Amino acid sequence: MSIQGQSISSRDLTRLRNLVYTQAGINLGVDKKTMLELRIRHRMRSLEIDSFADYCEYLFGPLGQTDEMVSFLDAVTTNKTDFFREPGHFESLTRTALPQLLADKLGTDKQGASACLRRPVLVWCAGCSTGEEAYTLAIVLSEYALAHPGFRFKILATDLCTRVLEKANLAIYESDAIAPVAADLRRKYFVRSRDPSDNHVRVVSELRDLVEFRRLNFMEPEYSIGAIADVIFCRNVIIYFDRTTQEQVLQKLARCLVSDGHLFLGHSETLHGLDVPLVPIGPALYKKSHG
Repeated sequence: MSIQGQSISSRDLTRLRNLVYTQAGINLGVDKKTMLELRIRHRMRSLEIDSFADYCEYLFGPLGQTDEMVSFLDAVTTNKTDFFREPGHFESLTRTALPQLLADKLGTDKQGASACLRRPVLVWCAGCSTGEEAYTLAIVLSEYALAHPGFRFKILATDLCTRVLEKANLAIYESDAIAPVAADLRRKYFVRSRDPSDNHVRVVSELRDLVEFRRLNFMEPEYSIGAIADVIFCRNVIIYFDRTTQEQVLQKLARCLVSDGHLFLGHSETLHGLDVPLVPIGPALYKKSHG
């Protein structure tokens, strides 16, 4: 029988769903069976494995746990993002979060008129996918820095999936992808191929240098990001977790935030009923509470 005509057994489906939940915190319903089969088939072809049963035997064996786990998680996780997605958040970043941060922490006034900063502001793009959100942040913060001399920043962008991180590092996108970017910013921060038939653009090197991409799994006991963040964008990520996992992830994110730091979530996500040290201050915008 060809790979295309096969189906995952109920036993193996349960094992794979439990594995995804344990490793990535994502609760795949039984209605995701077809999606799971489709994505695993690509891995089976790459490994020249002929049946789902043989693939599961390999994945759950010693070699699979070390050599295949990352590729398996890459295959089954969903990644969706756009430039300037939910644009109101970027306005809130420059009009609310950054002025408050500078006023509270660095002695500037409420308009954000800045003196020289003691350290760069760290913005963490958690769940960055293929990089559009991280580069949007780099554009917004670069423009903010031009208007506020002395303002410095760094961007850390993380994701579970190594495949999307590779694309993010390349920073090459189809021309249609940058349609949400204002025309003057497109001219400033993207370059087109010299080949007129190539319908791709690339983020300019000056902007690429502002973003560090790194793999991070939200299921890790603690998030080692090397510093404490002033702002975290974690939008449209926790929606894939159950409420218990959401609370655990948000508690760990909060531990990575400075006191009074800001967390941006997706507009379809809520902290209602969760025991986390975050208080709402705007649409899908939260501030870490003291203590």
